[in-house]
Amino acid sequence: MAEQKTIVFKVSDNIKEKMIDHYKDMVTGKPPYSVFQVKDYDCVTTLYESGKVMFQGIGADIEANMWKDLERHFNNRNIDSELKEKDDKINDKTYYYYDAIGSDEVGTGDYFGPIIVTATLVNKETRKLLEDLKIMDSKKMTDDKIKRCAPIIMKKLPYATFTLSNSKYNELTEKGFNMNKIKAILHNKVLYELENKQKGNYHKIIIDQFTSPRSYFSYLKQENITEKITKITFLTKGESKHLSVAAASVISRYLFLEEMDKLSKQYNIDIPKGAGTEVDKVIKEFINKHSYNELKKIAKVNFKNTQKVLN
Repeated sequence: MAEQKTIVFKVSDNIKEKMIDHYKDMVTGKPPYSVFQVKDYDCVTTLYESGKVMFQGIGADIEANMWKDLERHFNNRNIDSELKEKDDKINDKTYYYYDAIGSDEVGTGDYFGPIIVTATLVNKETRKLLEDLKIMDSKKMTDDKIKRCAPIIMKKLPYATFTLSNSKYNELTEKGFNMNKIKAILHNKVLYELENKQKGNYHKIIIDQFTSPRSYFSYLKQENITEKITKITFLTKGESKHLSVAAASVISRYLFLEEMDKLSKQYNIDIPKGAGTEVDKVIKEFINKHSYNELKKIAKVNFKNTQKVLN
């Protein structure tokens, strides 16, 4: 049976305001001397007028860590001596100098091609390499540069990756899985694999946030996933805040590009990326040359493009 925990600490006025805004649509009660109380499936969160906040339940550490990290973001910037460098964007560097595992995915917005999720570990030794290569969010790098840089960092960085075929994706969506649930399961999979290899040889685990922490762990619970990572820092635009997330996005993009090239050669059609009008043209051509059943092997058929073409 999972351990019930109680965690209490005081937050600054700044964080108190952010908590009120974050939980405003989830409030379930207001005990005496409190601002609000939120009862979730694995954690009860109570914010008191004094600024103290109490987390109770098996998910207490997960919920508490989110706010502790945010508090540090504003109040504790001496993570590494390098943080003493003058930098006008010091807030963006809060997590930059941690040794961290980060994960990111590609392919979720592409009609053709798989979803690929990767986790990497970046520490002080490998950070310089990524800086020299000017690694950043893969969406801000050209495909040619990704093809040059990814093989280098794949040799130097510990990483774990997983490719979800569109055949499997279509099976999952037919069962009622939404994209965020699929992503949560895949991120957990690669993070768990890499964390097991590294055994705590890092400070943080960072995910480029695509859903709330509450929803993320709810998705894992729905599928009874027991092998999971729980101490996670969720960051929006994570690729710009830690190089482990940026490197993960670059590796994922590189592997995605390889898969797209394979599909183009296999079917003798130039398979486009994205989900625009060019994709619609190729869907028609593909079905005429092959079949709809064959299309389901390489496309996310629940995208609107499918019905647009079939209608």
